Amino acid sequence: MKRVCYSVAASLDGFIAGPQGEYDWIPEAPEIDFQPLVERFDTFILGSGTYATVLGQGEEGFTVFTGKQVLVFSDSLEQADHPKVNIVKSRDLTATLQDLRKQSGKDVWLFGGGQLFRSLAEAGFVDSVEVAVMPILLGDGIPLLPTPAPRIKLQLNSHRFYEPSGVVVLEYDVVSGE
Repeated sequence: MKRVCYSVAASLDGFIAGPQGEYDWIPEAPEIDFQPLVERFDTFILGSGTYATVLGQGEEGFTVFTGKQVLVFSDSLEQADHPKVNIVKSRDLTATLQDLRKQSGKDVWLFGGGQLFRSLAEAGFVDSVEVAVMPILLGDGIPLLPTPAPRIKLQLNSHRFYEPSGVVVLEYDVVSGE
């Protein structure tokens, strides 16, 4: 069964983007090899806000998704206007995730954002949470888990510290039934 992993960069004070969606505060960290992370997944799921950010990067934004299945959860976007991805309406969220988890293959990267994470966590579809904590306090922005949010019990799986960037990666399993 495929697992759904919310893997995200966050500031120390818990924001995944600045107030205007900016992510320029995420440091370049050459000691972190991003490719093995990407290779763990064959499917990416995004909310409409994260997808808009990807679109804003042009073709370069889609590079990470090459050869991967991409699902965008949005009630405002139409499939005909976005041929590179699969648009999923909120009414189809549960059935889509149930079917996706039954497929063989690699795991699913919940690529963003916080509202989609909250929705999937409430429905019991998030299996793990991996946060790359950046050495910065933003003070405001888009939270990792927007309120109102469910309580989600986690069990630490692993942690890594990267020098000289100061990035700490924390990997947790979601404890089901809590």
